[in-house]
Amino acid sequence: MSTALTLRPTLYEELLPGGGHSSFVLKRGQLLRITDLEGGANVSLLLLSATEKSERLNLPDTLKCQHTAKLTTGHCLYSDMGRVLAAITADTCGWHDSFGGLLNAAEAQEKYGAGRYQELRNSFFRNGMDNLLVELGKWDLGLADLLMNLNLFSKVTADDAGAFHFQPGNSKVGDYVELYAPMDTLVVLTALQHPMDPNPDYAPKPVQLSWHKVASDGISVLCRTSRPENSRGFHNTERQYL
Repeated sequence: MSTALTLRPTLYEELLPGGGHSSFVLKRGQLLRITDLEGGANVSLLLLSATEKSERLNLPDTLKCQHTAKLTTGHCLYSDMGRVLAAITADTCGWHDSFGGLLNAAEAQEKYGAGRYQELRNSFFRNGMDNLLVELGKWDLGLADLLMNLNLFSKVTADDAGAFHFQPGNSKVGDYVELYAPMDTLVVLTALQHPMDPNPDYAPKPVQLSWHKVASDGISVLCRTSRPENSRGFHNTERQYL
């Protein structure tokens, strides 16, 4: 059970439609809850330091220092400076993919068809690369800043031969993940199907975003103590605010 259920008031709520994209600064001490409204959602996520944008999410270090490729409650999302951009303080889904990446325009067209704006208007087929680049551009960032992304709500496993396999049905209606920010963190995300999702139809699912102010940083205790490395990561992060 998430301790964040008692953390109110809600500062703000926003619906992110399927195919939509957004970016914002999650301020130090705030918590972001992302909720799968229909089941089967996927949210491609980038994280950067809001004050020094050359510092950004480093997924290899995130996995290596916590000895896992199965990111869930108790894990931290690390920057390339060894600081904690966000901590996963609650998660009803249980697994979030760090391998699958996202599709570019050509790959999306090959998989789903043309889906052009000329015929479909605002329902045209979007792709993860362009969506994230649109948001990065709002912060004076570009293609060189588009690094590895985390795919929330999706599960990808590896077999003994090292081949990846997408696991359908990982996220159910109402599943959520909560990200606590121990530093001012720029969040960039888009709600599009996972690149390995076998569904041949373009059908991205909406998610709900809600912002909360936590009473204290006690919500991060599990993340701080789940690995010795995480204690050091929080130390590196908090040293910025001395």
